[in-house]
Amino acid sequence: MSGLIPKPASFEARAGEFVLDADTEITASDAAASVARRLQADLAAATGFALPVGGGVPTRAGIALEIDPESPAEGFRLEVAPGGVRIAGGSAAGLFYGAMAFRQQLGPDAFRRAALPGRRWRAEASVTVDAPRFAWRGFLLDVARSFRPKHEVLRLIDLLALHRVNVLQLHLTDDQGWRMQIHRYPRLTEVGAWRPESQLGHGPQSTLDGRPAGGYYTHDELREIVAYAAERHIEVVPEIETPGHVRAALAAYPELGVTGGPRDVWTRYGINDDVLNTEESTVEFFRNVLDEVMEVFPSRYIGVGGDEARKTQWAADPRTQQLMAERGLETPNELQAWFVRQLDAHLTAAGRRLYGWDEVLEGPLDPGATIASWRGIRGAQVAAARGHDVVLCPDDFAYLDYPQSDAAAEPIPVGTVQTLRDVYDYEPLPADAAEALRRHLLGVQANAWSEHMDTASRVDYMVFPRLAAFAEVAWSAPGKDWPDFSSRLDGQLAIYDAIGVAYRPLSGPNPWQQRPGVPGVPRDKADRQAELAALTADLLE
Repeated sequence: MSGLIPKPASFEARAGEFVLDADTEITASDAAASVARRLQADLAAATGFALPVGGGVPTRAGIALEIDPESPAEGFRLEVAPGGVRIAGGSAAGLFYGAMAFRQQLGPDAFRRAALPGRRWRAEASVTVDAPRFAWRGFLLDVARSFRPKHEVLRLIDLLALHRVNVLQLHLTDDQGWRMQIHRYPRLTEVGAWRPESQLGHGPQSTLDGRPAGGYYTHDELREIVAYAAERHIEVVPEIETPGHVRAALAAYPELGVTGGPRDVWTRYGINDDVLNTEESTVEFFRNVLDEVMEVFPSRYIGVGGDEARKTQWAADPRTQQLMAERGLETPNELQAWFVRQLDAHLTAAGRRLYGWDEVLEGPLDPGATIASWRGIRGAQVAAARGHDVVLCPDDFAYLDYPQSDAAAEPIPVGTVQTLRDVYDYEPLPADAAEALRRHLLGVQANAWSEHMDTASRVDYMVFPRLAAFAEVAWSAPGKDWPDFSSRLDGQLAIYDAIGVAYRPLSGPNPWQQRPGVPGVPRDKADRQAELAALTADLLE
């Protein structure tokens, strides 16, 4: 199957081959024209051929694209024959994935940005029929801890499209930085987007690097990211953290906190005690922030965080206790749920849906909220039983910032080992999965937290090729065949080489990818799973 990743549902090899040359014409129906232009631009860059785009039927061997309303919305049928190529998709998205599969069949050089001499462009005759298993095939990029400039995000979007990922969650705010311009509250980026230095390494032996860090996106830069992603059929879901992980916001506006100021943008990693106060004025502040977020991001889902909010400040603060009594709330967990519900109501009134981490289930929650289950599967089970839609991103499968082996050369090992095989072997819906979970599971997501990924090459190293294994979990039908995947992976690595992805070699890190002397904190998987079980023990269906 020409090394296709993710693995297609059906592939049939046939006799002969299709030859792409300077006379090849791309034709498309009106509904398929946008995908045809995208394919033209990509192939023209790699081959140097003009490849004109027209309507109707090709006059000679060419590439024809059309919408097939009988196909699944994101499904496609790719027919490659000596006399021409036909790509049909159930929607523009399905057509786009079919065009991507055709590029893969042309070989790694089809992903270059300029033509190389002496290349012949051929694809074996075949029929590929495919459609995704899950509707949500997500990837989270944390730009709060380590800011990634716009051009790097655009490059990542191209790589996500290669793997048929269709959701990019941008983690825009945290203790270490606020990355989205908010016109109404300019100090969020004037102050909150910058810190004097960053933690180097993890654990008690970590130090500070003495290097200033920061950055943020303007509204127009984010609109450009959204438009670029949409052209590749990726929805960008923004996340604004509340009520914890808010130190950068408190540095800018100390009155939002429980204990006052001044506060600095945090230079350390981990969890601190700072949380938002729950005054109505603070709720209104974040309603206003979300209004600007919704102006820029058309996504159906808007992330509001909710994870790892320590409640010690609320428990010790007389004013917070007074507010809880006035609202009929008995526990800090109920107070967090109250805060989340205020934002949920605001988003719902605007026609959007709240997206939060599974800690938001620790108190009563309105049914329209969608849950990202990261602390194992328990959050997903509870959420589904309560009628909430769910995205599975458990940290023992989906955290691509975790180490890829237990070898000493692995850079800054934080968390449990997640090998390429571990990611590939994950099954979101085991045979004993409850019917409620099967009904409410939107899909799966891989997360890349950036505390220790401070350059594009560090992101490449941690994410690839594990994202290829994730793509099979998210897209392909159940049933694993590791030798088959391994045989197809060579073709994917060749594509990475052509694009210029600094991925981790299968044999281990290159010398320049290592970080000797920078401490980490590796975790035993069984210990971590026991910890997650304890953290989610109070989640009740």
